[in-house]
This record gives sequence, C-alpha cells and structure tokens, in this order.
Amino acid sequence: MFVPGHRARMIEKALGLNVDAIMLDIEDGVAVAEKETARQQITAAFEQVQQRLTGSATPYRTPARYVRINSVGAVGEAGHERMQADLSAVIRASLEGLVLPKINTPEQVRTVAEILDRREPEVGIPAGSVRLLIAIESPQGLLNAHAIAVSSPRVMGLIFGAEDYGKELSLPLLREGEARDLLYARSALVTAAAAAHVQAVDGVWPDLKDMEGLNTFALQARRLGFTGMSLIHPSQIDPINATFTPTAAEVDYCRQVVQAFDEATARGDGSIAFGGQLIDLPIVERARRTLALAESLKE
Repeated sequence: MFVPGHRARMIEKALGLNVDAIMLDIEDGVAVAEKETARQQITAAFEQVQQRLTGSATPYRTPARYVRINSVGAVGEAGHERMQADLSAVIRASLEGLVLPKINTPEQVRTVAEILDRREPEVGIPAGSVRLLIAIESPQGLLNAHAIAVSSPRVMGLIFGAEDYGKELSLPLLREGEARDLLYARSALVTAAAAAHVQAVDGVWPDLKDMEGLNTFALQARRLGFTGMSLIHPSQIDPINATFTPTAAEVDYCRQVVQAFDEATARGDGSIAFGGQLIDLPIVERARRTLALAESLKE
C-alpha cells in the first residue's frame, strides 16, 4: 500500500495494517514543498520501529517497510538531487526495500545498487539486505523490463505504473472495464518478471467508490499471473487479499490432484485423467505452488 511519507498518522496506522508491504512515498504522492518533511517523518518512523524491534519483550511485526524515492534521473536534474537526499535520509536500520520509480534502463537500477553497496556498511545494515521493487511506467521501461529485472540481485520484483504508462500512450483518463487498454503492457510485465524469477505486482485501482471494479480488476490481475497488487486505501486491503489468497476449494482440489498424481507415478504412470481433465507434471507443479502459497499465508 502506498502511504504519503509526510503524513505521520498515516504511517503509524499503516504499520499495523494487514498488507504484505507498505511503500512510504516521497515521490509523486508528495508535493515538492513537503518532500523534506516526508524524509523526516519516515526517518522518525523507522527509529520508532527499530526501538520496538530491539527493545520490546513481546514480538513486534509490521508489513515489509519500503520507501518510494524520487526518480533516479540524470546528474544535475532536480529529480536526481532529490533521490540523493532521499537515500541519505532513509538508508538505515528498519528499511527493508526501496521502490524505484520511472525506471527505463538497467543502468538506473545499478546506480542505486552501487549507492546501497557503499551505504549499508556505513549504517550497520547487512550487505545486500535492502531489496529493490522496480516501477515500470513507460514503453521504454517495458521493452527493457527483463534486462531491468536481472540487472541486480537486489531486485525482488517489478511493479506496473499504470497511470504514467497511460500518460505515455495518451490513453483516456477514465478506466474502462477491467483496464482492457492495458492488457498487453500488464501481460508483458508479468512475462518479464517470470523470466527473471521475480515478483510481478500490478498497479492500483484508482476508483475508491467502485468496489465491484476493484474485485474484477484484482481477479484479472491474478489470472494474468501477477503475484500481488498495489493499493492506495485501507478499504481495498481485504478484497485484494481475498482475491490473491487460494480459497478452501482451490486448496482442496490441489491436494486431490497432487495425491492422485503421486499415486499414479508410484504405479509408473506419467499422466492421469482426474475429474475429466488430463493431469501431467506441469499442472501438478502449479498445484504444489498453490498449496505452498496457502501454507505460507498461515504464518
């Protein structure tokens, strides 16, 4: 979930929400005049988190803590200077990852990775511990998506920036249907992420009043192969979590498939007919992945 970095109350609330990760924002969600405030609020929040992690007798858990910094840009550009200020402020204990916006080339990722390589030892963070979630928000970035995804071992996923991408293509302002106009771009990003063995996170559903649209969009995202979805409001958490969590019926069916296939292979068969469907190894591996996901969500 994106959280404005200059809103201390929102940050505090977000640290207790049932989301996989929070993305504390210093980029587009924060006006230029508020960016320094955002850095200060995020730094203060991280200090409080660290105190609770190390000084509390009871276990303290939060969503994964990421910061969306300003775009890398070129040396001399305002964005580049803001990025440097962001990194100076937020690279510290309690930071788990960075969201890098508007990435078009692998070189931009490596620029940030090199800064992290230098800074982590200076602030006592284990080397390589800060992960990178890369925002693909332009046609150029999409065409380079696989090269970007494999540009650093720090990269843990790609996230689709639908609004900036739509701007590049001059798409209509209002979404129609399940964002059918973005199907190619979203599928291409999923494919690039899968080829690089990293996560694929879909963009936000911007209409907070249209819960039916959110449900339909999230279901489509899962069917396209996204492993998660970003959001902008707590009201969207439960519907998205429900969509990306295997249902009891799915889990039961997957168990039956695995059991039937294991019994068949013990007999020497490589494929079986189960419930009127041909079941072979790729299908069984998908079933096992679903079971593993369901099990991990219990933790």
